[in-house]
Amino acid sequence: MLRPVSATVAYDVDGAVATLTLDRPERLNAIVPRLVDDLEAALDRAEADDAVRAVRLRGAGRDFCAG
Repeated sequence: MLRPVSATVAYDVDGAVATLTLDRPERLNAIVPRLVDDLEAALDRAEADDAVRAVRLRGAGRDFCAG
C-alpha cells in the first residue's frame, strides 16, 4: 500500500525495495521545487532504513514526469 509521505510523493516498502511515487498526476508529475524537496525527503527516509537495498521511482497517472 502506498503511503503519502507528502502532498507530492508516496512511499512504500516491499521487502528490500522502497517505491517512491511522484503523485501529481493532474500536473503530469511536473518537476517543481516542492516535488524535489519531497522526493529528497523520501530518499533520505529510504537511506535511513537499513532494510532497504533498492529504490524504485515511478510516476502516478499516465506519465512519469514532465520537466
